[in-house]
Amino acid sequence: MDLFSQKNIIVEYWQYFLPLFTLGLSLFLLNFTRKPKQPHQEPVERDLDPSETESRKKVTEDDVNYEADVLTPALEGVGHRPYKGISVTFPGGIDKFYEMVNDRRSIRKYSKRPVDWRLVERCIHAAGTGPSGAHTEPWTFCVVSDADTKEQIREIIEQEEYTNYAQRMSRQWTTDLQPLRTNHIKEYLTDAPHLVLVFKQGYSFREDGRKKQHYYNEISVAISVGILLCAFQSAGLNSLVTTPLNCGPALRSLLNRPAQEKLLVLLPVGYAADDCEVPDIHRKPVDEILVKY
Repeated sequence: MDLFSQKNIIVEYWQYFLPLFTLGLSLFLLNFTRKPKQPHQEPVERDLDPSETESRKKVTEDDVNYEADVLTPALEGVGHRPYKGISVTFPGGIDKFYEMVNDRRSIRKYSKRPVDWRLVERCIHAAGTGPSGAHTEPWTFCVVSDADTKEQIREIIEQEEYTNYAQRMSRQWTTDLQPLRTNHIKEYLTDAPHLVLVFKQGYSFREDGRKKQHYYNEISVAISVGILLCAFQSAGLNSLVTTPLNCGPALRSLLNRPAQEKLLVLLPVGYAADDCEVPDIHRKPVDEILVKY
């Protein structure tokens, strides 16, 4: 068949061939201009706040600057010893422990009755037994008992909370909080005898001045706070877990804490006021929170 005596098939069906040609050319150019794949890098700590990006970069860069043959583990020299299991148990067993923790409530109205400092100190000592990534113990517990400092803390938080409730928090969020009778006014910050501000440490410094990264610092500190709540309850003290939104930098500055510390929670601690009320809420039964395989 004379090719030139017949209609060229490409000319006749150009409207079908043109999209295929365009697609093929686009894929070729995309593959040609694509950047080469970056070499795999071990992930660094992922639980830091966005504001900690610069600190995280600096830690990583400092680690890279040291040759592998000079790297030493943070726990160098720590040996192992035999351990036969738990030797100290809660009086009354798990049933009594559940009864205690189930009695814990978030208290927003405090008596000005003094609290023995030794109780608070022992509770924090217990919180310091919590597990942590690579045993870095990335927590700092700041206890504020001075009336003037508590007043400054309240001023910082109420100013931010007013903006939070008025602008930052969604309408659904503020609506959900209404049954709890909470708003931007925080009397408990000055009424409670003590305020415990718990800071998480992104890193610390070794004896030779090098930075030591604190792995999983946020979850480690959160676990220690859980232990602290149980310790307060066992000591007969009431508390409230608060997370002052947008107040961390100002509170860190007020207490003159270093840059590697970030506020995680603030807990007023004391005794419930005589006229204190709490919401009549109920907790989920075990069959709603437990999945057995």
